[in-house]
Amino acid sequence: MIRISAGLVLLLAALPAALASQGAPSDAAPAARAPVVYRLLADSRLEVKTGKSGFFSFLAHEHIIRAGGFEGEVHYQADNVTATTISIRIHTDSLEVLTPPDTAEIRKVTEAMREDVMHVTQYPEIIFHSTKVSGGPADYRVTASFTMHGVTREMTVPVRVEFAGDTLVAKSTFDLKQTDFGIKPYRGGPGGIARVADKVEFRIEARGLPQ
Repeated sequence: MIRISAGLVLLLAALPAALASQGAPSDAAPAARAPVVYRLLADSRLEVKTGKSGFFSFLAHEHIIRAGGFEGEVHYQADNVTATTISIRIHTDSLEVLTPPDTAEIRKVTEAMREDVMHVTQYPEIIFHSTKVSGGPADYRVTASFTMHGVTREMTVPVRVEFAGDTLVAKSTFDLKQTDFGIKPYRGGPGGIARVADKVEFRIEARGLPQ
């Protein structure tokens, strides 16, 4: 018969608790920090620059269009770039033509752009939602679904992240074709002979404060 001393019994009973009190191994990876959520500010900005096209392009104008209605968030994590996301909603009824300087012409072109080109009642939002982020710590490559005029396409664009005090500023400039989103480029002049070019340049500056 094997005899077990009372001391050995107490030692075996205490062993699990002692092991548990030691915790995880010292080389275990620390838990990742949660992203900081930045809510977009009203002074965020989208600008669209249009070009001229066609034989009678000299009759057309190059326009700058600006949107002032923004919503969205940036979930930013500097030490884990894949956890960073950008989500932006732009209200199309806030789009306004800034050029040419003639006030009456601006009103006319803005109305045509909203009603005849962008159809803002039917398509009230432009949506940018990231699906993959790489790079950093300041310059990123962002793959996103971009929805405009009821059409969604995937694109990869450069995004630069800067900080001005507590304010996060995310900037991106990229080109796209209006016809890829079912948009018919604007035509003006007699018989529509002056045309806006299919390719336009988007400039986004998203500004946010931490929540």
